[in-house]
Amino acid sequence: MNAGTQSPALPFFLRPAGLMVIVGLLTVLKLYAASNAHFVEDEAYYRIWGLFPAVSYYDHPPMIGWWIAAGQAVFGDTIFAVRFLLILTGLIGTLALWRTASILFDARVAGWAVLFFNSSLLVGIGGILATPDAPSVFFWGLSLWAIAELSHSRNANWWLMVGLMAGCGLLAKYSVLFLGAGIVLWLLWVPEARRWWTTWQLWIGGAIAIVCFSPVLYWNHLHEWVSFYKQFGRAGSGGYTAKYIFEFVGALVGLLNPLIAVLAGLGAATLFRSFRRRENAASLLILTALPFILYLLYHSLHSRVQANWPAPLFPTFAIAAAVFVGGLRADQLFWKRFAAGGVGLGVLIAVVVQLHAVSPITGQFARKDPTFQLRGWPEIGEAVRAFVSEEGAAYVATTSYGLNGQIDYLLKDTVPVVQLTERIRYVMAPEPDMSMFGKPGLYVAEKRRNKEGELRNSFSSVEKLGELARKVDGVRLEDLVVYRIEGPTGPVFEPISYK
Repeated sequence: MNAGTQSPALPFFLRPAGLMVIVGLLTVLKLYAASNAHFVEDEAYYRIWGLFPAVSYYDHPPMIGWWIAAGQAVFGDTIFAVRFLLILTGLIGTLALWRTASILFDARVAGWAVLFFNSSLLVGIGGILATPDAPSVFFWGLSLWAIAELSHSRNANWWLMVGLMAGCGLLAKYSVLFLGAGIVLWLLWVPEARRWWTTWQLWIGGAIAIVCFSPVLYWNHLHEWVSFYKQFGRAGSGGYTAKYIFEFVGALVGLLNPLIAVLAGLGAATLFRSFRRRENAASLLILTALPFILYLLYHSLHSRVQANWPAPLFPTFAIAAAVFVGGLRADQLFWKRFAAGGVGLGVLIAVVVQLHAVSPITGQFARKDPTFQLRGWPEIGEAVRAFVSEEGAAYVATTSYGLNGQIDYLLKDTVPVVQLTERIRYVMAPEPDMSMFGKPGLYVAEKRRNKEGELRNSFSSVEKLGELARKVDGVRLEDLVVYRIEGPTGPVFEPISYK
């Protein structure tokens, strides 16, 4: 079959029209959940980034902040504004994935790749969450698409697009650095790819990527490379241990969708046979993923790998699974049903969890519920607002970035909300008006993270006002404590630390 052609034998759900219907319905569901489900803590924190766009930030490069700022410019300071561009780019990324697989393989593989990607649990459930993973997945996938177009057309100008997409990926998350290493390996491994070393477009494309990334480099230069230290200083910092690697693999399989993970493994074995022959498509997929996979495995031998870190690899995993299924014979019904079951399982879980995120089916799972971070915040906001009114508080103080983000959004029309610790997180925003600390304020903290002792070292009057229970369907998730504070006796903020 010629790359990009549509076989008459394709079932409707693998044809472009069928894929549009399936992805369109899932997108409508995401729009509903994105509009009505509350923030998780990280999203509430990144919302503040959107209010103060900068060239970079302490935790990550700036792309998610820029996306949020764009949404806020159109839809105001709302939950939907924070998530809007994620939904839009999810559609564009799916189209790019279909085109990539069509060029590298055929329309059957492309159709399955789209289904597997959109039925992975990370995309199906987490696809509405405004975190740096979303733009990193998007631009990693677009970089692969541009290289596929390059290989198909043999037009060296595509290197300029590769550089732009990879550079934008670097503005999303540092993990995209590993994609650059993979591209170099592909250029060295595949004989037909070596010709690109002599083209000026390759080098200009690399320069474009560096220019895109330069704002992040400049910001880190001004701030003692604190962001790089935070993200890469953890790798290999402890001794070797095997206790995290199984957790990493388990989380990866779970977020990919266990059935799709099996197919991706079988597809990787299929691709490896072609890789040994240095075939272009298989080599591209394997080598662009390999450096990041090796890094994650190395990291997992020292400390915990967060479940979302491998997210940029999910387009590659989806194509790998599709390569296996797309190559099945007509009589291999077990694996075809297995693949359909994987898609069905992923879609079913996504539908249930998205609806549950908006309107809880039950609260009995409490903190084991994957949506627990969304729960109970509007009620907490109302309670804190009542305390502000009763005590005549001029501000609300916090000591954790997630809670600070939540309270800042819930009280956005009343009093300033300020985190007393980790001030490096907020260098992009104007410094708080110090005169407000001469008036009574509130301190709000999760009970498990309460810093009452440190508070008493900084304020002459610290009075506990009460506790608030964050609940879902009447089930307690956690307790928050509220204090009235007044009369600073020394520095209010912890000194900014770059290490």
